[in-house]
Amino acid sequence: MTIARLTATLLLLAAALALRAQGPNGSGTYYRAAQGKQGAALKTALCTIVYNRKERSYANLWTDFRSTDKRADGKVWDMYSAVTSYTFGTDQAGTYKKEGDVYNREHSFPKSWFGGDVMPMYTDLNHLYPTDAFVNGKRSNYPFGETAGESYRSAGAFSKLGRCTCPGYSGTVFEPADEYKGDFARTYFYMVTCYEEKLADWYSQNSDVRPTLDGKAYPGLSAWQLSMLLRWAAADPVSEKEVQRNSAVYAIQRNRNPFIDYPGLERLIWGDCQFSYDHYDESLGLPAVTTAPHPAAADTYDLQGRRLGKSRTPRRGLYVRHGKKHVAR
Repeated sequence: MTIARLTATLLLLAAALALRAQGPNGSGTYYRAAQGKQGAALKTALCTIVYNRKERSYANLWTDFRSTDKRADGKVWDMYSAVTSYTFGTDQAGTYKKEGDVYNREHSFPKSWFGGDVMPMYTDLNHLYPTDAFVNGKRSNYPFGETAGESYRSAGAFSKLGRCTCPGYSGTVFEPADEYKGDFARTYFYMVTCYEEKLADWYSQNSDVRPTLDGKAYPGLSAWQLSMLLRWAAADPVSEKEVQRNSAVYAIQRNRNPFIDYPGLERLIWGDCQFSYDHYDESLGLPAVTTAPHPAAADTYDLQGRRLGKSRTPRRGLYVRHGKKHVAR
């Protein structure tokens, strides 16, 4: 074999190995340090990986949202109201009297829970979203939950505020729309993972956070909250919106939400399976369901969070449908 051919062969081999080790959504070897971990150890390993990021200023967020939260029509993607059509910049901040007036910067994990304007949580895009200011004000710093909405309902009852109907808690909660419950669940999984070393302090210093946290690094979330968020994540699988937003956030602050990159990852952390950053299909924490010849295309997602079109037949492989793993043969 000539040197040129040997060199070409080695380059092809290296390229093949590199492709084999590419994580989802272009994450490459970002999660390699979590390989083989499970439970609390996996949560801590991910904390070490995702905590490092490029910090943003609070003013930067207005510009950042143009990359992270833009709808297909160019308007602001608001997850608290179904009737807004905000223009970036023009409709930001300002005074408001009703739903639909302006949008602002919402800490979905309320800033009062971690002490206010405290960095890096204060500007972490992984839990900051542009939302209708009026609905955001109604949400205040109440925990997420499920409610009949006797205290407040946004237009079309898209978001609701009222007494919690989940077992284990009866205080006031804010319930987002079903289509975004998985988004917020994965946001909270990120928060208690990325900031696990701070959870005990937050719990001891602010009583408002106690319905949500348990005061420990692990599990991190209170029993009722964890149960509900796991259910939300399963019922509302990772969407293309989340995948694109995760990539946009990474481009800005250089860290990722692993619960978006790896659908079902929460079941490996609060379950007993080991994590494989490269061969995630072998450690996927979702309930397995084998279907033949393939799962129905509607409401079916691949492991990168891409939704299949109604007329598209899945290729052989693993898919997520209604929070369960399906094998297309």
